[in-house]
Amino acid sequence: MSFSRYTPWILHSSCRPLLSVSIRNCQNYRLAEIGRIVSPKISNEKYDTGQFFLHRVFGYRGVTLFPWTAKVYDRDHRKKQPSQITHNERNEFKMNGVTPKPHTYYQVLIDQRDCPYVKAQTEAVTFLGNHDNTRALYAIPGLDYVAHDDVIPYMSTESTLIQHQLFEKFLTFEPDKDPPFAPKETLLAWQEKNHPWLELSDVHRETTENIRVTVIPFYMGCRLSQNNNVYWWRYCVRIENLGDITVQLRERHWQIYSIPGILESIRGRGVVGEEPVLSKKFPAFQYSSHVSLQDPSGHMWGIFKMEREDGTMFDCKIPAFALESKHHNDNTTHPNHHHPGPINLNQHKKHPSNASSNNDVTNNDPKHTNSSSSSSSSNNHHQQDDDK
Repeated sequence: MSFSRYTPWILHSSCRPLLSVSIRNCQNYRLAEIGRIVSPKISNEKYDTGQFFLHRVFGYRGVTLFPWTAKVYDRDHRKKQPSQITHNERNEFKMNGVTPKPHTYYQVLIDQRDCPYVKAQTEAVTFLGNHDNTRALYAIPGLDYVAHDDVIPYMSTESTLIQHQLFEKFLTFEPDKDPPFAPKETLLAWQEKNHPWLELSDVHRETTENIRVTVIPFYMGCRLSQNNNVYWWRYCVRIENLGDITVQLRERHWQIYSIPGILESIRGRGVVGEEPVLSKKFPAFQYSSHVSLQDPSGHMWGIFKMEREDGTMFDCKIPAFALESKHHNDNTTHPNHHHPGPINLNQHKKHPSNASSNNDVTNNDPKHTNSSSSSSSSNNHHQQDDDK
């Protein structure tokens, strides 16, 4: 069992109290007990609803809601490795030689007390608005997806178990259970209602020079814009430094391919307004963004340009992933299916055209392209690069 080097928790041994670090500033902090570690489950076992855990990489406290079974495409396990990164990878999305393996992920709530110290967006899950004539996005703060291997389970001894507005709405205390929580009807109804937009199905992963990039795409639904269907996806990207050399992400270069044969290129500085540094102390960064097409399917791939401490640069591959729509025949006729109901979640409303801090590739209007993006000529779809 290993912790991230910047995880704000200290564990003396498996039988000692688990301690948390409450950070006041860079030099002054205090320790407080939050609970005791419990034995982790092996990969073919699943954690039950209501399991408290620490995130192995990002260190936050959380609680599991329900599991997903994902197909993980790990390009590091290919028999034949590519000799070098090329800028013309039209056939990369075929994923030749990559056999997916099933892996368990969990829908979780993040303890809001830990959000200021996490190098990851805590509004990773977004939904389209309720009406066909709007492109507004609604984010649910503190909702995340966590791989089974990143779960470090513990038994909480805190008076406030988890600080999240949905904790008491989704879970009920049952002292005879282990863990002592069970899902409420509101959680079961919410899961069933939003299953198409929450479901995690494919995970894509690839490592370049000890920098591992993981991408998880999600279909969000379809909207009608100027008499054309526009299909939306969000995608979560995790960049993790597995080595000892500090690197900084300087640029991104996305390729977006739509089924009619249109290839579009997007370049820009950093991601979501940041140029994250990945060091031994802070080895990982995670963010979410959005993309839309006028076609029900497509593919994306690209590179991150990384800078080493000595100033030299290298290209870090972003694995190719498919953009597949589902149930799109029903989306425009049943817009309420996109609402993350049925309870009041106090969602944060966003709009792609002014959400520069939350998108590194976004289409605000299929008919118009921002001049800052580099794209091929196409009437099929245009991507706007909102990350200035």
